[in-house]
Amino acid sequence: MTDEAGQLRDTGELDAEGLARRRVALAQIRQYPDPALRLAAREVEQFDDSLRRLAERMTSLMVDAHGVGLAATQVGVLQRVFVFQEDDAEPRAVVNPRIVQQSAELETDEEGCLSLQRVLVPVERSVRVTVEGKDVDGDDVKLELEDLAARVAQHEIDHLDGVLMIDRTTPEARREAMGTLRAQLSLA
Repeated sequence: MTDEAGQLRDTGELDAEGLARRRVALAQIRQYPDPALRLAAREVEQFDDSLRRLAERMTSLMVDAHGVGLAATQVGVLQRVFVFQEDDAEPRAVVNPRIVQQSAELETDEEGCLSLQRVLVPVERSVRVTVEGKDVDGDDVKLELEDLAARVAQHEIDHLDGVLMIDRTTPEARREAMGTLRAQLSLA
């Protein structure tokens, strides 16, 4: 398991139950090269119980998989919703997110993804972003995010646009990642 910078929460050694919960969660998350990962999500128009259930399910999957973020497209739902967790804060959902401001200051760091298991690639991202959207009740949300939280938000919004981290890395890192992913596919 990678650390938080790799998009996976480092929880130390997992016991048998924790490993089982993680495997079950990962089995419900779309894996590369699933076509849903390349589709752009649609704006959410109805803020109802169905949306709240989706956000709750995504949050449970993210926590059980030991991720720090999860986009609806990763569970095969083409709606503009993502969930994430900052440090020890409660997980939160952002509906119809859009980046309205981002810093010119960039940082390259290793990223991982629950949909591209065992792959880490360097990705350059803005260090700070402002994200606007709605919560699951339709109320306005404005988030000023820095460092890991900013990286996670950018990563998840990319998912909602059908963009993967391997699209944003160096050609060399992409080739290496594709080799790892092909090897996993041939073993499946």
